[in-house]
Amino acid sequence: MRTRFDPEETEEFEAARDLILRRCTAWAGERDLAADPFILSSALEYRHDGADGRLAWWTPHQVHGFLLEWIPRRVAAEPEELTGAPETLRTLIGYLDATGLLDPRGASAAENSAAIDKAAKDFETAVRDPLRQGLATFWARTAARAGVDLADPDALERFTEDVHAGRVDFDEELLGRLVEGDDLDGERLFAQPPVFLPPEDELARAAAASPVIERLRALAEWAGKQGRALTPNGYLRMSDARELVDLLGTGDEVEGVRSAGELAGLNLVLSWAKRARLVRVAKGRLYAVAKAAPVLADPPALWRRAFEAVPDLRDEICRSIWADGGFSFMYADFPLVVPDVLNTIYGLEPAVPVRRIAESVWLSSTEDYLLEPVDAPLLEAERARVGDDVARLLDVLADLGAVELTEGIADPLYSMDLTAGDGVLPPDAEPPFPPDAAERLRRDLRRPGTLVRLTDLGAAAVRERLVAEGREAGLVGELRDASPEGLLGVVADHYTAETGRAEIAGWLDAHGGDLEPLLEAIRTCPFRRRAGMMLDALVTALPEGTSALRRWRGDPGLAPAVIAYMVDEGMCGQDDLTEAEGLLGMTESILTLLEAAGPDVVREQLAGELQPGGLATFAEAVLNSGHPDREGLREFRELVARMSAVHAIDGRRKRRAAPGAKGRPTGRGKKRKR
Repeated sequence: MRTRFDPEETEEFEAARDLILRRCTAWAGERDLAADPFILSSALEYRHDGADGRLAWWTPHQVHGFLLEWIPRRVAAEPEELTGAPETLRTLIGYLDATGLLDPRGASAAENSAAIDKAAKDFETAVRDPLRQGLATFWARTAARAGVDLADPDALERFTEDVHAGRVDFDEELLGRLVEGDDLDGERLFAQPPVFLPPEDELARAAAASPVIERLRALAEWAGKQGRALTPNGYLRMSDARELVDLLGTGDEVEGVRSAGELAGLNLVLSWAKRARLVRVAKGRLYAVAKAAPVLADPPALWRRAFEAVPDLRDEICRSIWADGGFSFMYADFPLVVPDVLNTIYGLEPAVPVRRIAESVWLSSTEDYLLEPVDAPLLEAERARVGDDVARLLDVLADLGAVELTEGIADPLYSMDLTAGDGVLPPDAEPPFPPDAAERLRRDLRRPGTLVRLTDLGAAAVRERLVAEGREAGLVGELRDASPEGLLGVVADHYTAETGRAEIAGWLDAHGGDLEPLLEAIRTCPFRRRAGMMLDALVTALPEGTSALRRWRGDPGLAPAVIAYMVDEGMCGQDDLTEAEGLLGMTESILTLLEAAGPDVVREQLAGELQPGGLATFAEAVLNSGHPDREGLREFRELVARMSAVHAIDGRRKRRAAPGAKGRPTGRGKKRKR
């Protein structure tokens, strides 16, 4: 069982949600814990609808968001019906922790529980605050208070008609305020693959070696506490500008230049230092910022501050070539282009062709404009200007040490998805570029050009921002201290074969090479599909690979998952299994289907495939198979009991309606004499 699903994987998510609901409700019942199914479902939908979509990743931020923002805004129930939400959330997180599902990269169950205690103090106020509700919640509550059955589409349609006809009383002032304050829910952000990063001391040395860092520090020291005078127009004096060009090595040509404002390289460093809050202008003088002294003395901190300031360098990177100040189409979106470009490069190997990045920036920057095809020469010129701006942006990032630029022919990987059905895209998929752009790229990528990749410093900085945004962005090595089930679960859900192999190897190295805790995590996993995923992750990571399966085949706790793996991978057929293994394999299949599809689908399948009277025999075989999944067998036993009860009722009905019975229980068809 996965704990993250793409937005379009509706059925898969609903199956996982329903499974967790069934299991968590039963678990809570055994412990006398609060477990409102509606709140449990809402909590899982909240995480699925979030930026990252990870159902089992909870932190105090998510706790606060669910209890104090999402429920008041999205849940239409009356406040008195929601009082148990904090305790139900505590139960859910406790269940995720107890079953090994809780993502170890989030907060612990104890930390989340403390966050629930804190949020619970404000929960009732939040759900009773009319200004916290969303528009859909407002109308749902208005309809419910008017006696409308929210589950009846016809009743809701009539209610809508009554609203438009003015026959429904509602708080118009409140509605107006809600409309003004209503904001759209955040969209799902792409999950990023785990990356390899060197130790912090190596990153620190790389930061200290950055030419930009040296220039920023030198400029701040030059400005000093006493400051340097500026011209009435706010520029450096030419004598100071000449000194700084030599001191900083900006490469500007100063001969014949009458104003420091014409020195692009120097102005870039000066603006960068201002945006990074290292220098400031006051009363016509340029000063070093006193509070920035600790940052200037800390190369990694200074590098991060310079990196964070890049989106503010729009005027210095997107230079105007016209006297009236005209800029390229990229100018308006520059603060968004910078992180988009970095996200595009993040985690990709081999190096990405800059031509492809420029085409993407052109398309995104012009999507809100109506561009006439008849202006082809003008459009080509504008596209070239965007390409120049992208090139300057990457040059600036390379100077900082965030990216590395090389020359060469792009890897064929970057041409394989240009046309649907021709490479990695299926025939019905939508290509990332329109036909004309795809044709240009296909032609251009055959020739040598500039390629870009993130440096370790750049990858570390981008990842830090992605994690702050709540995205899935793993780091190889971050699970060294995780529990065995936490390690295997996260690797199975989010890692590639290469990064998973390295993560598991690092964990084993940190735990004395002992494989047994990982095997025990698979044995005790209460979800069959997840146990199979964890087994696959472990087998993929071990040097001995699938040969270990033969050794584990006789392990009672591992056998079902091992047998299923070997059969699925063609390592053995059904005829190669012993009778006991065949029974285990059959039980594994039925329990996996029960998890993935739910009781109704299993019930239909059994009813369709079993001969009359065969249910009891089949159930006895499954329940006596020796399969270790007690929770799954419990669900199966309950399902069979319900089916048997239905069969018994149906049998009595058939006997009552038997030919000649005249509809009487005795079947004799005679009336008793009085």
